[in-house]
Amino acid sequence: MQNRRLISGTGLILATCLFISINIIANAVLTNWRLDLTEDNLYTLSDGTVNILGSIDEPITLRFYFSQEQLLGYPQLLNYGLRVRDMLREYVANSRSRLHLEIIDPQPFSSEEDSAVAEGLQSIPIGNSGERAYFGLLGSNSTDDTDIIPFFAPDRESALEYELTKLVYKLANPEQRVVGVVGDFPLFRKSGERDSRDTAIVRTMREFFEVRDLGSNINYISRDIEVLMVVHPKRLDETSRYVIDQWVLKGGKLMVFVDPLSESDDVKPDPDSPMVIPQRDSNLEDLFEVWGLQVAADKIVGDINAAMRVQHRGARGMQEVQYLPWLQLGSDNLNEDSFITNQLRRINLATASHISLLKDSALEIEPLLQTSPQSTLLERDLIIFQRDPNVILENFSSSDSRQVLAAFVRGPIQTAFPKGKPRDSKIEGDDETVTSGELNAVIVADTDMLADRFWVREQDYFGMQMPQPIADNGDFVINALENLSGNNDLFSLRSRGVYSRPFEVVERIRRAAEAQYRQREQELEAQLKEAEERIQTLQQEQGASGLIMSPEQAEEIEKFRRQQLEVRKELRAVQHDLQKDIEELGSSLRFINVTLIPLLIAFIAVGVGIFRVYMRRRRSDQS
Repeated sequence: MQNRRLISGTGLILATCLFISINIIANAVLTNWRLDLTEDNLYTLSDGTVNILGSIDEPITLRFYFSQEQLLGYPQLLNYGLRVRDMLREYVANSRSRLHLEIIDPQPFSSEEDSAVAEGLQSIPIGNSGERAYFGLLGSNSTDDTDIIPFFAPDRESALEYELTKLVYKLANPEQRVVGVVGDFPLFRKSGERDSRDTAIVRTMREFFEVRDLGSNINYISRDIEVLMVVHPKRLDETSRYVIDQWVLKGGKLMVFVDPLSESDDVKPDPDSPMVIPQRDSNLEDLFEVWGLQVAADKIVGDINAAMRVQHRGARGMQEVQYLPWLQLGSDNLNEDSFITNQLRRINLATASHISLLKDSALEIEPLLQTSPQSTLLERDLIIFQRDPNVILENFSSSDSRQVLAAFVRGPIQTAFPKGKPRDSKIEGDDETVTSGELNAVIVADTDMLADRFWVREQDYFGMQMPQPIADNGDFVINALENLSGNNDLFSLRSRGVYSRPFEVVERIRRAAEAQYRQREQELEAQLKEAEERIQTLQQEQGASGLIMSPEQAEEIEKFRRQQLEVRKELRAVQHDLQKDIEELGSSLRFINVTLIPLLIAFIAVGVGIFRVYMRRRRSDQS
């Protein structure tokens, strides 16, 4: 018995020593080894990152400023900082010795802190003593180009690899490609406006490209422009259309945003004609028609499965209802085979049209964004004059077909100007008119997707205003521009994490319940309206006659009032039943997650324990 106890004690000591040794060795040798079990492989370097790291020709230095000691009381920032540090070490390991990493812990009032301030890193206050902590990255290449991540915000953790690879890519490829922007959409802030910053989409584009504002019209396109971006061309003159036509025929790449109703257009009503509706639509019909495609000018796409839920004040107060013209497209609506969209998860659009090829067109169309089959085409005038989402919803009738909202269009085309330059045009250069060529263009039948309110929110973080994407609209634009300009490396990195995860089962039940109860609700509302109108008519007749109401009239009014109360009661019951289904699902999910699963795990553990005791006793009885 004493020998057995001695052996057991010695084994326990040896096991403890072995455990500690393995941890020490693993911590020293295997720090870059990981097993990534996350759904979207958020912790694994993607092929795009590996390709970019392998293509670095000149050395790049990364200085990671991380106030680890000051952040000990902030576990969220501390743990995220350790993850960033480990990720940077993986970058170095995969860079063929082209990346050099310096980890700096700037102590208060030290030269390292002075360096962090001079290089533009953002600091955050720590405690009440006035100390500041730093958590950012500075990169520099051999030609003294620099790029910076001022602060790693924890709510941007899902985009960590993208941010790091973007910084490395820009330092490895310091010469930016040029994108020219023409049109009337308010992308660029004008001097004197309250917010002097350009829109978020322009700021995002400038992280990768040199962006030039060409104005509303053009008579020349510089040869160093690689992609021409036409956004909301509602005032594009004939000369500008000719220049665009020739640009495309000579091999220029094009990205076009047109819209049947641009809700983000800041056009103001004419004070001399206040009854005239300002122009909010745009198209390139004369070019599109000759090239062989069409963007419907007076139709707006609605999709019952992708309609955004909005707050609307109705007869019964504030309600959350589906607004058909505003679309929130999920993975089922995005082309998984295209580099532009295969890594995206959500795109928001508003009052968009649809794209189609004309009969006998020689073009090929690759849909990038499209609706579900439960979609419809709404009249533009209905959306302009009818702002009640319920009325628009009542007019929904599925077309049982998908509508293309954005597409890559390519193929042979003819010029829309066979007679040459327009008269009196002041076009720079004397080149002859090219009559045929190849079209390579991304066409989007919406402009509102570029507006900040549809894809980004500004969040305050330690006094810093940091944009937080709620959709992948910006990534869609960057991917398309990079594809048109010939770069695909960053596609696999963008939007690897999902910004929000909606309860898809709840949404399906909500839609099914709304469809089930909507018809009954409409019938009840019609009865209620009829009863109210009848009561009002009887009261007006009695008031007009100036006579006292007869018992029959009083009884009839009382009858309609009782009917009114009954209808209102049943209407409330319908709304209650709709909410009840959702609440029951929520209760079931909470029971499963909070109670059932832990109980099952506990029962399994108890069962395993009982089984082990039973087997141990059985072996002892046999011996």
